[in-house]
Amino acid sequence: MTSTNQSALSLSGDAVQTARSLQKLYFTRAGFSIIWVILVTALAKDNTAIATVLFIVYPAWDALATYFDIQANPPAANKMPQYVNIVISIATTLGVTLALQKGIPQALIVFGAWAILTGLIQLILGLRRRKQLGGQWPMIISGAQSMLAGGAFIAMAHQPNQGITTLAGYAAFGAFYFLITAFRLSKTIKVATANV
Repeated sequence: MTSTNQSALSLSGDAVQTARSLQKLYFTRAGFSIIWVILVTALAKDNTAIATVLFIVYPAWDALATYFDIQANPPAANKMPQYVNIVISIATTLGVTLALQKGIPQALIVFGAWAILTGLIQLILGLRRRKQLGGQWPMIISGAQSMLAGGAFIAMAHQPNQGITTLAGYAAFGAFYFLITAFRLSKTIKVATANV
């Protein structure tokens, strides 16, 4: 028996349901990020009002998506990292709103700090879920990359020509990693259900 089949056999019904729920959530998160990148690229550069709304919406969406992440997990699962993430994302939404009144560099600094903190949480969750569900390497890499990107946003915040379009690449990579993880969870689900 291969290690893939052994791990599939050890997946509980709760784990398979969690994998299915997370897969749907990851596809949704990827779709949101893709739409956000398109809107930023097409509209935000020339329209300050749209750029402001998009700047605020991104961390707000993360808080909502994290709530859905909590709902995807079995009742007994430790959800403290997700609760912390929600608090950080709500605080970031408020922080970006206030920072935008001072300027784009300040908003990029707040966004960068958020990317570092939520990247760390994503890294931790990926490591935990890897043992239960497998297929979490893209989330682990994404969490580490988010931390690095956050540091870059802070470092580059005061450079000329920095704005919301700076964040488009970050969101695009996020969409890419969510898609890879969702497809990887498909494999986990398929193998687990085939061996039941």
